[in-house]
Amino acid sequence: MTDLHTARDHLAQLIAFDTTSRDSNLALIDWVEEQLAPLGVTFTRIPNETGDKANLWVRIGPDAPGGIVLSGHTDVVPVDGQPWDTDPWTLTENEGRLYGRGTCDMKAFVALCTAFAPAFAANALSKPVHFAFSFDEEVGCTGVSPMIDKMVAAGAAPSAVWVGEPTLWKAVSGHKGIMGYEVEVLGREAHSSLPHHGVSAVGEAIDLMTILRRIAADAEASPPEGSTFDPPHATLTIGEVSGGTAINIIARQCRFAFDLRRPAGVDADALLAPFMEAVAAADARIKATVPEGGVTVRQLCNAPPLMPDRDSTAETLVRRLTGDNSDRVVSYAAEAGQFQEAGFPTVICGPGSIEQAHQPNEYLAISELARGVEIFGKLVREIG
Repeated sequence: MTDLHTARDHLAQLIAFDTTSRDSNLALIDWVEEQLAPLGVTFTRIPNETGDKANLWVRIGPDAPGGIVLSGHTDVVPVDGQPWDTDPWTLTENEGRLYGRGTCDMKAFVALCTAFAPAFAANALSKPVHFAFSFDEEVGCTGVSPMIDKMVAAGAAPSAVWVGEPTLWKAVSGHKGIMGYEVEVLGREAHSSLPHHGVSAVGEAIDLMTILRRIAADAEASPPEGSTFDPPHATLTIGEVSGGTAINIIARQCRFAFDLRRPAGVDADALLAPFMEAVAAADARIKATVPEGGVTVRQLCNAPPLMPDRDSTAETLVRRLTGDNSDRVVSYAAEAGQFQEAGFPTVICGPGSIEQAHQPNEYLAISELARGVEIFGKLVREIG
């Protein structure tokens, strides 16, 4: 039977792969396939367009509808510029904690899946157990969709999807949706003493970002009635800004990116309408002077919210295994909403605290991994 030592060893192997979202995850996918191949499972790789990343869909048991999907993302956020006290790519134990990038978010859940795969495979399963290991969750949940589409097309609709994001093993019924946008403004360079000879892309971008700040303030002032999110309202933050060449040159180019996180029921198009109107006006104004200039907006991601469904088969299963019966939602986004949108009952529950995610010296309490071994052991017995 799988024990804590085995789960820890699998976590150490997974942490050793630098799967920062900007890089490939294929070495990790290769390792997972090597571990599970002797079990006679079925693998389906779903690569990205360039072939340097892939989702991995694993089926243990019969090719039939029903069963459970255990879902986790393989990518992690960067460690660039963070003051780590240990090597982020080496699992390090200290005072009851396991340190390393991805220990909390969310390779521990993936490690539990791979460690317990032999136990799942040893069962005479009447319904399958699926693993859904995705890429690019950390850049807006953009990688998992083709794998979900593949499951739908194959008629492999599960009875439950269990997404293992960090929740301290508490059942989470809902999360906010996320939409990400990149905005590029192109103007015309000129000497800064002659600003009327150019069009400042930075100046135009500032005006547009000011509108976004106003939208964010309005959303904060008008949270949806009865929202239990923290914070309860939609949030809009500008995360990246770049542009200009020198202090004495009117800037030709400026780029900024922002994300919108919204509870279910908030109309994102209506919320962003004043911004999009301002974009159209700025684009026309710039093009009147600089035909090759203007403003372009590109959507980077659009992951739907997870809608609470207390009586779903997914929530019922996880609550039975964990003993948790509290109502709970989270403000982060995950792939759970995408699985639910495909028609699959979905819940979030996993080891670790989201407060440790994305931090320097990210860690997972060993007790959280031990709790996972206990819960997965119950799952094996339940489906056996």
